Amino acid sequence: MTGQALQIEDIIGSESLAEQISMNWSTLNNQRIPWVSEKRELRDYVFATDTTTTTNQDSGWKNSTTLPKLCSIRDNLHSNYIAAAFPNDNWLQWEAYTSEDNEANKRTAIQAYMSNKVREGNSRTVISQLLYDYIDYGNAFADVEYVNETKLDEQTLEVVPGFIGPRIVRISPLDIVFNPTASRFEDSYKIVRSLKSLGDLARDVEDRPEEAMLQEALDKALETRSKLGGIDHADFDKSAGYTVDGFGNLREYYQSGYVEILRFEGDIFDNVSGTLHRNRRITIIDRAYVLSNDPLPSWSIGSNIRHVGWRLRPDNLYAMGPLDNLVGMQYRIDHLENLKADIFDMIAAPPLVIKGDVDPFTWGPYEQIHIDGDGSVTSLAPPSQALQADLQIQTLEAKMEEFAGAPKNAMGVRTPGEKTAFEVQSLQNASGRIFQEKITNFEIMLLEPLLNDMLELAVRHLDTNDIVRVMDDDLGVAEFLNITKADITAKGKLRPVGARHFAAQAQLVQNLTGLLGGALGGIVQPHVSGKKLSTLVEGALNLERFSLFSPNVKIFEDQETQELMNQAQEDVAVNQATPIEEEGIPFEE
Repeated sequence: MTGQALQIEDIIGSESLAEQISMNWSTLNNQRIPWVSEKRELRDYVFATDTTTTTNQDSGWKNSTTLPKLCSIRDNLHSNYIAAAFPNDNWLQWEAYTSEDNEANKRTAIQAYMSNKVREGNSRTVISQLLYDYIDYGNAFADVEYVNETKLDEQTLEVVPGFIGPRIVRISPLDIVFNPTASRFEDSYKIVRSLKSLGDLARDVEDRPEEAMLQEALDKALETRSKLGGIDHADFDKSAGYTVDGFGNLREYYQSGYVEILRFEGDIFDNVSGTLHRNRRITIIDRAYVLSNDPLPSWSIGSNIRHVGWRLRPDNLYAMGPLDNLVGMQYRIDHLENLKADIFDMIAAPPLVIKGDVDPFTWGPYEQIHIDGDGSVTSLAPPSQALQADLQIQTLEAKMEEFAGAPKNAMGVRTPGEKTAFEVQSLQNASGRIFQEKITNFEIMLLEPLLNDMLELAVRHLDTNDIVRVMDDDLGVAEFLNITKADITAKGKLRPVGARHFAAQAQLVQNLTGLLGGALGGIVQPHVSGKKLSTLVEGALNLERFSLFSPNVKIFEDQETQELMNQAQEDVAVNQATPIEEEGIPFEE
Protein backbone atom coordinates (compact mmCIF):
# COMPACT_ATOMS: atom_id res chain seq x y z
CA MET A 1 0.00 0.00 0.00
CA THR A 2 2.93 2.31 0.68
CA GLY A 3 4.09 1.76 -2.84
CA GLN A 4 0.69 2.85 -4.11
CA ALA A 5 0.98 6.16 -2.26
CA LEU A 6 4.40 6.72 -3.78
CA GLN A 7 2.97 5.80 -7.16
CA ILE A 8 0.47 8.64 -6.87
CA GLU A 9 3.30 11.09 -6.32
CA ASP A 10 5.19 9.58 -9.25
CA ILE A 11 2.15 9.93 -11.53
CA ILE A 12 1.57 13.51 -10.50
CA GLY A 13 5.26 14.22 -10.87
CA SER A 14 5.06 17.75 -9.53
CA GLU A 15 7.72 20.23 -10.59
CA SER A 16 9.70 22.28 -8.08
CA LEU A 17 8.45 25.66 -9.35
CA ALA A 18 4.85 24.46 -9.28
CA GLU A 19 5.28 23.16 -5.72
CA GLN A 20 6.78 26.45 -4.59
CA ILE A 21 3.96 28.54 -6.07
CA SER A 22 1.34 26.18 -4.64
CA MET A 23 2.96 26.37 -1.22
CA ASN A 24 2.98 30.19 -1.39
CA TRP A 25 -0.71 30.18 -2.26
CA SER A 26 -1.59 27.86 0.63
CA THR A 27 0.53 29.83 3.13
CA LEU A 28 -0.87 33.25 2.23
CA ASN A 29 -4.41 31.91 1.97
CA ASN A 30 -4.21 30.31 5.43
CA GLN A 31 -2.80 33.48 6.95
CA ARG A 32 -5.85 35.50 5.93
CA ILE A 33 -8.45 33.07 7.32
CA PRO A 34 -9.50 35.51 10.10
CA TRP A 35 -10.05 38.21 7.47
CA VAL A 36 -12.12 35.84 5.33
CA SER A 37 -14.20 34.87 8.38
CA GLU A 38 -14.96 38.54 9.06
CA LYS A 39 -16.11 39.01 5.48
CA ARG A 40 -18.36 35.97 5.67
CA GLU A 41 -19.97 37.32 8.83
CA LEU A 42 -20.52 40.66 7.13
CA ARG A 43 -22.03 38.93 4.09
CA ASP A 44 -24.41 37.00 6.36
CA TYR A 45 -25.70 40.27 7.83
CA VAL A 46 -26.00 42.01 4.46
CA PHE A 47 -28.13 39.25 2.91
CA ALA A 48 -29.92 38.08 6.07
CA THR A 49 -33.72 37.80 6.09
CA ASP A 50 -33.79 37.11 9.83
CA THR A 51 -31.29 36.72 12.66
CA THR A 52 -31.22 32.91 12.48
CA THR A 53 -28.54 33.05 9.76
CA THR A 54 -26.28 35.51 11.62
CA THR A 55 -24.14 35.51 14.74
CA ASN A 56 -27.14 37.03 16.55
CA GLN A 57 -29.10 33.78 16.31
CA ASP A 58 -28.57 32.86 20.00
CA SER A 59 -29.90 36.12 21.45
CA GLY A 60 -32.56 34.28 23.46
CA TRP A 61 -35.42 36.40 22.20
CA LYS A 62 -38.55 34.90 20.69
CA ASN A 63 -38.61 37.29 17.73
CA SER A 64 -35.87 37.02 15.11
CA THR A 65 -36.41 40.12 12.98
CA THR A 66 -33.42 41.82 11.35
CA LEU A 67 -33.46 45.42 10.19
CA PRO A 68 -31.39 45.39 6.95
CA LYS A 69 -29.48 48.58 7.69
CA LEU A 70 -26.13 47.23 6.46
CA CYS A 71 -27.79 46.16 3.21
CA SER A 72 -29.39 49.60 2.86
CA ILE A 73 -26.07 51.40 3.38
CA ARG A 74 -24.43 49.07 0.87
CA ASP A 75 -27.05 49.80 -1.81
CA ASN A 76 -26.95 53.51 -1.02
CA LEU A 77 -23.17 53.70 -1.37
CA HIS A 78 -23.15 51.68 -4.58
CA SER A 79 -25.87 53.71 -6.29
CA ASN A 80 -24.14 56.99 -5.42
CA TYR A 81 -20.70 55.68 -6.38
CA ILE A 82 -21.88 54.50 -9.80
CA ALA A 83 -23.79 57.75 -10.41
CA ALA A 84 -20.71 59.81 -9.54
CA ALA A 85 -18.34 57.69 -11.65
CA PHE A 86 -20.57 57.92 -14.75
CA PRO A 87 -22.48 61.22 -14.43
CA ASN A 88 -22.61 61.78 -18.21
CA ASP A 89 -21.14 60.60 -21.50
CA ASN A 90 -18.02 62.74 -21.06
CA TRP A 91 -16.63 60.80 -18.11
CA LEU A 92 -13.46 59.84 -20.02
CA GLN A 93 -10.76 62.28 -21.17
CA TRP A 94 -7.50 61.96 -23.06
CA GLU A 95 -4.49 63.92 -21.82
CA ALA A 96 -1.72 63.99 -24.41
CA TYR A 97 1.97 64.35 -23.63
CA THR A 98 2.83 66.01 -26.96
CA SER A 99 1.12 68.65 -29.11
CA GLU A 100 0.89 66.19 -31.99
CA ASP A 101 -1.00 63.68 -29.87
CA ASN A 102 -3.31 66.43 -28.60
CA GLU A 103 -4.87 67.11 -31.99
CA ALA A 104 -8.65 67.01 -32.09
CA ASN A 105 -8.80 64.03 -34.47
CA LYS A 106 -6.45 61.96 -32.33
CA ARG A 107 -8.22 62.85 -29.10
CA THR A 108 -11.65 62.15 -30.57
CA ALA A 109 -10.55 58.79 -31.97
CA ILE A 110 -9.05 57.58 -28.69
CA GLN A 111 -11.95 58.74 -26.52
CA ALA A 112 -14.55 57.35 -28.93
CA TYR A 113 -12.77 54.00 -29.25
CA MET A 114 -12.34 53.50 -25.51
CA SER A 115 -15.88 54.67 -24.68
CA ASN A 116 -17.20 52.21 -27.24
CA LYS A 117 -15.17 49.30 -25.83
CA VAL A 118 -16.19 50.08 -22.26
CA ARG A 119 -19.84 50.15 -23.31
CA GLU A 120 -19.90 47.23 -25.76
CA GLY A 121 -17.51 45.05 -23.75
CA ASN A 122 -19.82 45.08 -20.73
CA SER A 123 -17.11 46.80 -18.70
CA ARG A 124 -19.60 49.06 -16.96
CA THR A 125 -21.24 46.00 -15.44
CA VAL A 126 -17.83 44.73 -14.33
CA ILE A 127 -17.05 48.14 -12.80
CA SER A 128 -20.34 47.91 -10.91
CA GLN A 129 -19.23 44.54 -9.52
CA LEU A 130 -15.87 46.05 -8.57
CA LEU A 131 -17.68 48.78 -6.66
CA TYR A 132 -19.52 46.08 -4.71
CA ASP A 133 -16.13 44.50 -3.88
CA TYR A 134 -14.92 47.96 -2.86
CA ILE A 135 -17.82 48.19 -0.40
CA ASP A 136 -18.11 44.57 0.79
CA TYR A 137 -14.44 43.59 1.03
CA GLY A 138 -12.82 47.01 1.17
CA ASN A 139 -10.60 45.75 -1.68
CA ALA A 140 -11.22 45.48 -5.42
CA PHE A 141 -8.97 43.63 -7.89
CA ALA A 142 -9.16 43.63 -11.69
CA ASP A 143 -7.21 42.75 -14.80
CA VAL A 144 -7.67 43.34 -18.54
CA GLU A 145 -7.84 40.99 -21.49
CA TYR A 146 -8.17 41.24 -25.27
CA VAL A 147 -10.90 39.06 -26.76
CA ASN A 148 -12.22 38.23 -30.20
CA GLU A 149 -15.75 36.83 -29.96
CA THR A 150 -16.30 36.57 -33.71
CA LYS A 151 -17.81 33.19 -34.65
CA LEU A 152 -17.99 31.13 -37.81
CA ASP A 153 -21.43 29.77 -38.67
CA GLU A 154 -20.85 26.09 -39.51
CA GLN A 155 -23.89 25.90 -41.80
CA THR A 156 -23.56 29.10 -43.85
CA LEU A 157 -19.78 29.49 -43.31
CA GLU A 158 -20.44 33.15 -42.64
CA VAL A 159 -18.48 35.09 -40.04
CA VAL A 160 -20.83 36.22 -37.27
CA PRO A 161 -19.54 39.50 -35.84
CA GLY A 162 -18.97 39.76 -32.11
CA PHE A 163 -17.12 41.92 -29.66
CA ILE A 164 -13.47 42.50 -30.52
CA GLY A 165 -11.26 44.50 -28.23
CA PRO A 166 -10.04 44.94 -24.66
CA ARG A 167 -12.24 44.59 -21.61
CA ILE A 168 -11.98 44.59 -17.83
CA VAL A 169 -11.98 41.30 -15.90
CA ARG A 170 -12.96 41.21 -12.23
CA ILE A 171 -10.87 39.14 -9.82
CA SER A 172 -12.65 38.02 -6.68
CA PRO A 173 -10.80 39.12 -3.52
CA LEU A 174 -11.05 35.49 -2.37
CA ASP A 175 -9.24 34.23 -5.50
CA ILE A 176 -6.04 36.27 -5.24
CA VAL A 177 -3.20 36.33 -2.71
CA PHE A 178 -0.16 38.59 -2.46
CA ASN A 179 2.36 39.78 0.08
CA PRO A 180 0.29 42.05 2.35
CA THR A 181 3.40 43.56 3.96
CA ALA A 182 4.81 44.95 0.70
CA SER A 183 5.19 48.72 0.52
CA ARG A 184 2.97 48.87 -2.58
CA PHE A 185 0.67 46.41 -4.29
CA GLU A 186 2.68 46.85 -7.49
CA ASP A 187 5.82 45.65 -5.68
CA SER A 188 4.31 42.34 -4.57
CA TYR A 189 3.92 39.18 -6.59
CA LYS A 190 0.34 37.96 -7.17
CA ILE A 191 -1.17 34.49 -7.41
CA VAL A 192 -4.64 34.22 -8.92
CA ARG A 193 -6.64 31.01 -8.53
CA SER A 194 -9.42 29.85 -10.84
CA LEU A 195 -11.42 26.66 -11.20
CA LYS A 196 -12.60 25.39 -14.57
CA SER A 197 -14.52 22.28 -15.41
CA LEU A 198 -13.11 20.01 -18.08
CA GLY A 199 -15.98 21.06 -20.33
CA ASP A 200 -15.23 24.75 -19.86
CA LEU A 201 -11.58 24.09 -20.57
CA ALA A 202 -12.46 22.23 -23.78
CA ARG A 203 -14.75 25.10 -24.86
CA ASP A 204 -11.98 27.64 -24.24
CA VAL A 205 -9.67 25.56 -26.43
CA GLU A 206 -12.15 25.85 -29.33
CA ASP A 207 -12.99 29.52 -28.76
CA ARG A 208 -9.39 30.66 -28.24
CA PRO A 209 -7.20 28.56 -30.55
CA GLU A 210 -4.37 31.12 -30.26
CA GLU A 211 -3.91 30.12 -26.60
CA ALA A 212 -1.78 26.99 -26.93
CA MET A 213 -1.55 26.79 -23.13
CA LEU A 214 -5.23 25.86 -22.88
CA GLN A 215 -4.80 22.78 -25.08
CA GLU A 216 -1.78 21.71 -23.02
CA ALA A 217 -3.76 22.15 -19.82
CA LEU A 218 -6.64 20.04 -21.13
CA ASP A 219 -4.35 17.26 -22.38
CA LYS A 220 -2.39 17.15 -19.12
CA ALA A 221 -5.53 17.14 -16.98
CA LEU A 222 -7.10 14.28 -18.94
CA GLU A 223 -3.86 12.29 -18.88
CA THR A 224 -3.43 12.60 -15.10
CA ARG A 225 -7.04 11.69 -14.35
CA SER A 226 -6.92 8.64 -16.60
CA LYS A 227 -3.77 7.34 -14.88
CA LEU A 228 -5.21 7.84 -11.38
CA GLY A 229 -8.57 6.28 -12.20
CA GLY A 230 -7.71 2.76 -10.96
CA ILE A 231 -6.02 3.62 -7.65
CA ASP A 232 -7.86 2.84 -4.41
CA HIS A 233 -9.30 5.79 -2.50
CA ALA A 234 -7.44 4.80 0.69
CA ASP A 235 -4.16 5.49 -1.04
CA PHE A 236 -5.29 8.99 -1.95
CA ASP A 237 -5.85 9.78 1.71
CA LYS A 238 -2.16 9.15 2.36
CA SER A 239 -1.24 11.94 -0.06
CA ALA A 240 -2.66 14.65 2.17
CA GLY A 241 -0.03 17.12 1.02
CA TYR A 242 -1.85 17.48 -2.30
CA THR A 243 -5.11 18.70 -0.79
CA VAL A 244 -6.69 21.38 -2.98
CA ASP A 245 -8.69 24.30 -1.59
CA GLY A 246 -12.39 23.62 -1.70
CA PHE A 247 -12.08 19.83 -1.87
CA GLY A 248 -11.82 17.33 0.98
CA ASN A 249 -8.87 15.39 -0.38
CA LEU A 250 -6.94 14.63 -3.53
CA ARG A 251 -9.34 11.90 -4.65
CA GLU A 252 -12.37 14.18 -4.44
CA TYR A 253 -10.53 16.82 -6.42
CA TYR A 254 -9.62 14.52 -9.30
CA GLN A 255 -13.12 13.04 -9.39
CA SER A 256 -14.84 16.44 -9.30
CA GLY A 257 -14.32 17.19 -13.00
CA TYR A 258 -12.63 20.50 -12.16
CA VAL A 259 -9.15 21.74 -12.91
CA GLU A 260 -7.45 24.24 -10.61
CA ILE A 261 -5.33 26.85 -12.37
CA LEU A 262 -2.87 29.05 -10.48
CA ARG A 263 -1.45 32.08 -12.31
CA PHE A 264 1.63 33.68 -10.82
CA GLU A 265 2.72 37.19 -11.86
CA GLY A 266 5.83 38.92 -10.60
CA ASP A 267 9.31 37.92 -9.43
CA ILE A 268 10.09 34.51 -7.91
CA PHE A 269 13.28 32.77 -6.88
CA ASP A 270 13.40 29.03 -7.61
CA ASN A 271 14.94 27.50 -4.47
CA VAL A 272 15.88 24.24 -6.22
CA SER A 273 17.54 25.57 -9.37
CA GLY A 274 18.71 28.81 -7.79
CA THR A 275 17.19 30.82 -10.63
CA LEU A 276 15.55 34.23 -10.24
CA HIS A 277 12.54 34.65 -12.51
CA ARG A 278 11.79 38.38 -12.95
CA ASN A 279 8.58 39.85 -14.38
CA ARG A 280 7.20 36.42 -15.23
CA ARG A 281 3.75 35.00 -15.76
CA ILE A 282 3.80 31.36 -14.66
CA THR A 283 0.72 29.18 -15.07
CA ILE A 284 0.35 25.83 -13.29
CA ILE A 285 -2.48 23.30 -13.01
CA ASP A 286 -3.25 20.70 -10.37
CA ARG A 287 -0.56 22.36 -8.25
CA ALA A 288 1.92 20.12 -10.05
CA TYR A 289 2.57 21.10 -13.68
CA VAL A 290 4.04 24.30 -15.08
CA LEU A 291 2.18 25.05 -18.32
CA SER A 292 3.89 28.31 -19.16
CA ASN A 293 6.69 30.52 -17.90
CA ASP A 294 6.68 33.64 -20.06
CA PRO A 295 7.58 37.32 -19.64
CA LEU A 296 4.72 39.51 -18.53
CA PRO A 297 2.97 40.70 -21.72
CA SER A 298 3.06 44.39 -20.90
CA TRP A 299 5.01 47.45 -21.94
CA SER A 300 5.01 48.69 -18.36
CA ILE A 301 7.07 47.12 -15.58
CA GLY A 302 5.16 44.63 -13.47
CA SER A 303 1.76 43.01 -13.59
CA ASN A 304 -1.42 44.53 -15.01
CA ILE A 305 -3.45 43.32 -12.02
CA ARG A 306 -4.74 46.43 -10.25
CA HIS A 307 -5.93 46.96 -6.68
CA VAL A 308 -7.73 49.67 -4.73
CA GLY A 309 -8.51 49.80 -1.00
CA TRP A 310 -11.29 51.73 0.76
CA ARG A 311 -9.68 52.49 4.14
CA LEU A 312 -5.94 51.83 4.06
CA ARG A 313 -4.22 50.14 6.98
CA PRO A 314 -0.65 50.95 8.03
CA ASP A 315 1.82 48.25 6.95
CA ASN A 316 -0.95 46.05 5.50
CA LEU A 317 -2.21 46.10 1.92
CA TYR A 318 -5.54 44.50 2.90
CA ALA A 319 -7.69 47.61 3.34
CA MET A 320 -10.74 47.95 5.55
CA GLY A 321 -14.24 48.30 4.09
CA PRO A 322 -16.93 50.87 4.99
CA LEU A 323 -19.15 48.20 6.56
CA ASP A 324 -16.54 46.30 8.57
CA ASN A 325 -16.85 48.17 11.86
CA LEU A 326 -20.63 48.50 11.56
CA VAL A 327 -21.42 44.82 12.15
CA GLY A 328 -21.53 45.33 15.91
CA MET A 329 -23.98 48.21 15.50
CA GLN A 330 -26.15 46.02 13.24
CA TYR A 331 -26.07 43.40 16.02
CA ARG A 332 -27.20 46.06 18.49
CA ILE A 333 -30.04 47.24 16.22
CA ASP A 334 -31.38 43.71 15.79
CA HIS A 335 -31.05 43.15 19.54
CA LEU A 336 -33.12 46.25 20.35
CA GLU A 337 -35.71 45.50 17.68
CA ASN A 338 -36.35 41.97 18.93
CA LEU A 339 -36.25 43.08 22.57
CA LYS A 340 -38.91 45.68 21.80
CA ALA A 341 -41.01 43.14 19.90
CA ASP A 342 -40.85 40.64 22.77
CA ILE A 343 -41.80 43.31 25.31
CA PHE A 344 -44.73 44.38 23.16
CA ASP A 345 -45.89 40.76 22.94
CA MET A 346 -45.70 40.53 26.72
CA ILE A 347 -47.75 43.72 27.09
CA ALA A 348 -50.39 42.49 24.65
CA ALA A 349 -50.45 39.00 26.15
CA PRO A 350 -48.78 39.26 29.59
CA PRO A 351 -47.61 36.23 31.58
CA LEU A 352 -49.83 35.15 34.51
CA VAL A 353 -49.08 34.52 38.17
CA ILE A 354 -51.36 31.79 39.52
CA LYS A 355 -51.62 31.57 43.29
CA GLY A 356 -53.47 28.88 45.30
CA ASP A 357 -56.10 26.54 43.94
CA VAL A 358 -57.26 27.64 40.52
CA ASP A 359 -59.17 25.41 38.18
CA PRO A 360 -57.65 24.89 34.71
CA PHE A 361 -58.73 27.70 32.38
CA THR A 362 -58.13 29.16 28.94
CA TRP A 363 -56.60 32.61 28.92
CA GLY A 364 -58.63 34.82 26.59
CA PRO A 365 -61.46 37.38 26.37
CA TYR A 366 -64.66 36.56 28.32
CA GLU A 367 -63.19 33.33 29.69
CA GLN A 368 -64.27 32.25 33.18
CA ILE A 369 -61.71 31.42 35.85
CA HIS A 370 -62.83 29.44 38.90
CA ILE A 371 -60.83 30.13 42.06
CA ASP A 372 -61.04 28.27 45.40
CA GLY A 373 -60.11 29.85 48.72
CA ASP A 374 -57.24 32.28 48.60
CA GLY A 375 -56.31 31.54 45.00
CA SER A 376 -55.73 34.34 42.50
CA VAL A 377 -54.66 35.01 38.94
CA THR A 378 -52.59 38.15 38.25
CA SER A 379 -51.03 39.34 34.99
CA LEU A 380 -47.49 40.67 34.95
CA ALA A 381 -47.23 43.75 32.77
CA PRO A 382 -43.62 44.57 31.83
CA PRO A 383 -42.54 48.23 31.90
CA SER A 384 -43.60 50.06 28.76
CA GLN A 385 -40.40 52.13 28.69
CA ALA A 386 -38.82 49.33 26.66
CA LEU A 387 -40.93 50.43 23.70
CA GLN A 388 -38.77 53.56 23.46
CA ALA A 389 -36.07 51.44 21.84
CA ASP A 390 -37.11 53.00 18.51
CA LEU A 391 -35.28 56.18 19.49
CA GLN A 392 -32.06 54.27 20.11
CA ILE A 393 -32.47 52.41 16.83
CA GLN A 394 -32.90 55.66 14.90
CA THR A 395 -29.79 57.10 16.53
CA LEU A 396 -27.76 54.00 15.68
CA GLU A 397 -28.94 54.01 12.07
CA ALA A 398 -27.99 57.68 11.63
CA LYS A 399 -24.53 57.01 13.08
CA MET A 400 -24.02 54.03 10.77
CA GLU A 401 -24.77 56.20 7.73
CA GLU A 402 -22.27 58.77 8.95
CA PHE A 403 -19.54 56.25 9.79
CA ALA A 404 -19.85 54.61 6.35
CA GLY A 405 -19.17 57.92 4.61
CA ALA A 406 -22.53 57.94 2.82
CA PRO A 407 -23.40 61.35 1.32
CA LYS A 408 -25.78 63.36 3.49
CA ASN A 409 -29.40 63.57 2.35
CA ALA A 410 -28.59 60.77 -0.14
CA MET A 411 -31.97 59.19 0.52
CA GLY A 412 -33.78 62.44 -0.35
CA VAL A 413 -34.54 63.46 3.26
CA ARG A 414 -33.70 67.08 4.02
CA THR A 415 -32.21 68.07 7.35
CA PRO A 416 -34.42 70.24 9.62
CA GLY A 417 -34.42 74.03 9.28
CA GLU A 418 -35.14 76.55 6.55
CA LYS A 419 -32.28 76.98 4.10
CA THR A 420 -31.68 78.76 0.83
CA ALA A 421 -30.62 76.82 -2.25
CA PHE A 422 -27.07 78.12 -1.81
CA GLU A 423 -26.96 76.98 1.81
CA VAL A 424 -28.26 73.53 0.92
CA GLN A 425 -25.62 73.13 -1.80
CA SER A 426 -22.86 74.29 0.55
CA LEU A 427 -23.88 71.81 3.24
CA GLN A 428 -24.08 68.95 0.74
CA ASN A 429 -20.62 69.68 -0.63
CA ALA A 430 -19.11 69.88 2.85
CA SER A 431 -20.83 66.78 4.21
CA GLY A 432 -19.98 64.66 1.16
CA ARG A 433 -16.23 65.08 1.27
CA ILE A 434 -15.61 61.56 2.60
CA PHE A 435 -17.84 60.10 -0.10
CA GLN A 436 -16.12 62.20 -2.78
CA GLU A 437 -12.67 61.16 -1.60
CA LYS A 438 -13.55 57.45 -1.70
CA ILE A 439 -15.00 57.47 -5.21
CA THR A 440 -12.13 59.65 -6.49
CA ASN A 441 -9.69 57.16 -4.96
CA PHE A 442 -11.48 54.36 -6.82
CA GLU A 443 -11.11 56.26 -10.10
CA ILE A 444 -7.44 57.12 -9.66
CA MET A 445 -6.17 53.84 -8.18
CA LEU A 446 -8.24 51.34 -10.21
CA LEU A 447 -10.16 52.75 -13.18
CA GLU A 448 -7.39 54.94 -14.55
CA PRO A 449 -4.68 52.23 -14.78
CA LEU A 450 -7.22 49.70 -16.09
CA LEU A 451 -8.33 52.01 -18.90
CA ASN A 452 -4.74 52.72 -19.90
CA ASP A 453 -3.99 48.98 -19.81
CA MET A 454 -6.98 48.46 -22.12
CA LEU A 455 -5.63 51.07 -24.54
CA GLU A 456 -2.21 49.38 -24.48
CA LEU A 457 -3.80 46.01 -25.30
CA ALA A 458 -5.72 47.58 -28.16
CA VAL A 459 -2.57 49.11 -29.65
CA ARG A 460 -0.75 45.78 -29.38
CA HIS A 461 -3.50 43.60 -30.84
CA LEU A 462 -5.57 45.76 -33.21
CA ASP A 463 -4.60 44.67 -36.73
CA THR A 464 -7.77 45.60 -38.64
CA ASN A 465 -10.03 48.62 -38.87
CA ASP A 466 -12.67 49.03 -36.19
CA ILE A 467 -15.82 51.11 -36.67
CA VAL A 468 -17.13 52.82 -33.55
CA ARG A 469 -20.02 55.17 -32.84
CA VAL A 470 -19.03 58.62 -31.67
CA MET A 471 -22.40 59.82 -30.39
CA ASP A 472 -24.78 57.79 -28.26
CA ASP A 473 -28.22 56.73 -29.39
CA ASP A 474 -29.79 59.07 -26.83
CA LEU A 475 -28.68 62.10 -28.85
CA GLY A 476 -30.47 61.02 -31.99
CA VAL A 477 -27.34 61.54 -34.11
CA ALA A 478 -24.95 58.73 -35.03
CA GLU A 479 -21.53 59.49 -36.47
CA PHE A 480 -19.21 56.56 -37.16
CA LEU A 481 -15.43 56.58 -37.15
CA ASN A 482 -13.16 54.08 -38.85
CA ILE A 483 -10.45 53.47 -36.21
CA THR A 484 -7.05 52.08 -37.13
CA LYS A 485 -4.08 51.18 -34.99
CA ALA A 486 -2.36 54.46 -35.94
CA ASP A 487 -5.37 56.46 -34.75
CA ILE A 488 -5.06 55.22 -31.17
CA THR A 489 -1.27 55.10 -30.97
CA ALA A 490 -0.20 58.15 -29.01
CA LYS A 491 1.74 59.33 -25.97
CA GLY A 492 -0.58 60.31 -23.18
CA LYS A 493 -2.95 59.04 -20.54
CA LEU A 494 -6.65 58.29 -20.25
CA ARG A 495 -8.29 59.79 -17.18
CA PRO A 496 -11.75 58.91 -15.89
CA VAL A 497 -12.98 62.23 -14.53
CA GLY A 498 -16.61 61.41 -13.87
CA ALA A 499 -16.56 61.78 -10.09
CA ARG A 500 -14.00 64.59 -10.08
CA HIS A 501 -15.90 66.49 -12.80
CA PHE A 502 -19.15 65.87 -10.95
CA ALA A 503 -17.89 67.53 -7.76
CA ALA A 504 -15.97 70.33 -9.50
CA GLN A 505 -18.98 71.19 -11.64
CA ALA A 506 -21.27 71.48 -8.61
CA GLN A 507 -18.73 73.63 -6.75
CA LEU A 508 -18.09 75.90 -9.73
CA VAL A 509 -21.76 76.52 -10.51
CA GLN A 510 -22.42 77.15 -6.83
CA ASN A 511 -19.60 79.70 -6.56
CA LEU A 512 -20.65 81.51 -9.74
CA THR A 513 -24.24 81.74 -8.59
CA GLY A 514 -23.23 83.14 -5.22
CA LEU A 515 -20.76 85.62 -6.75
CA LEU A 516 -22.91 87.08 -9.51
CA GLY A 517 -26.06 87.12 -7.42
CA GLY A 518 -24.53 89.03 -4.51
CA ALA A 519 -23.30 92.57 -3.93
CA LEU A 520 -19.82 91.67 -5.18
CA GLY A 521 -21.33 90.65 -8.50
CA GLY A 522 -22.49 94.21 -9.18
CA ILE A 523 -18.97 95.52 -8.60
CA VAL A 524 -17.23 93.08 -10.95
CA GLN A 525 -20.02 93.04 -13.57
CA PRO A 526 -18.42 95.74 -15.81
CA HIS A 527 -15.24 93.68 -16.00
CA VAL A 528 -16.83 90.29 -16.78
CA SER A 529 -16.65 89.03 -20.35
CA GLY A 530 -20.00 87.70 -21.44
CA LYS A 531 -18.42 85.58 -24.18
CA LYS A 532 -15.94 83.92 -21.83
CA LEU A 533 -18.61 83.46 -19.17
CA SER A 534 -20.87 81.70 -21.67
CA THR A 535 -17.96 79.44 -22.65
CA LEU A 536 -17.37 78.62 -18.98
CA VAL A 537 -21.03 77.79 -18.36
CA GLU A 538 -21.18 75.67 -21.51
CA GLY A 539 -18.18 73.60 -20.40
CA ALA A 540 -19.20 73.34 -16.75
CA LEU A 541 -22.68 72.06 -17.56
CA ASN A 542 -21.68 69.89 -20.57
CA LEU A 543 -23.93 71.80 -22.96
CA GLU A 544 -21.60 71.67 -25.98
CA ARG A 545 -23.73 69.16 -27.87
CA PHE A 546 -26.75 71.49 -27.83
CA SER A 547 -24.91 74.47 -29.43
CA LEU A 548 -26.69 76.91 -27.14
CA PHE A 549 -23.88 79.46 -26.93
CA SER A 550 -22.45 81.48 -29.79
CA PRO A 551 -20.97 85.02 -29.80
CA ASN A 552 -23.78 87.59 -29.95
CA VAL A 553 -26.19 84.99 -31.26
CA LYS A 554 -29.03 86.65 -29.33
CA ILE A 555 -28.60 89.88 -31.30
CA PHE A 556 -28.83 88.07 -34.64
CA GLU A 557 -31.80 86.05 -33.49
CA ASP A 558 -33.56 89.20 -32.23
CA GLN A 559 -32.83 90.89 -35.55
CA GLU A 560 -34.27 87.93 -37.44
CA THR A 561 -37.31 87.89 -35.17
CA GLN A 562 -37.84 91.65 -35.67
CA GLU A 563 -37.57 91.31 -39.45
CA LEU A 564 -40.15 88.56 -39.44
CA MET A 565 -42.43 90.67 -37.24
CA ASN A 566 -42.06 93.69 -39.55
CA GLN A 567 -42.77 91.53 -42.59
CA ALA A 568 -45.82 90.06 -40.90
CA GLN A 569 -47.12 93.53 -39.95
CA GLU A 570 -46.58 94.75 -43.53
CA ASP A 571 -48.49 91.78 -44.91
CA VAL A 572 -51.35 92.47 -42.52
CA ALA A 573 -51.46 96.16 -43.56
CA VAL A 574 -51.52 95.26 -47.25
CA ASN A 575 -54.30 92.77 -46.72
CA GLN A 576 -56.33 95.33 -44.80
CA ALA A 577 -55.88 98.02 -47.52
CA THR A 578 -56.95 95.75 -50.35
CA PRO A 579 -60.74 96.08 -51.02
CA ILE A 580 -62.75 92.94 -50.93
CA GLU A 581 -64.65 92.25 -54.18
CA GLU A 582 -68.30 91.44 -53.41
CA GLU A 583 -70.02 88.68 -55.32
CA GLY A 584 -72.34 89.91 -58.19
CA ILE A 585 -71.15 93.56 -58.12
CA PRO A 586 -68.65 94.46 -60.86
CA PHE A 587 -65.52 96.24 -59.81
CA GLU A 588 -65.27 99.76 -61.24
CA GLU A 589 -62.02 101.61 -61.58
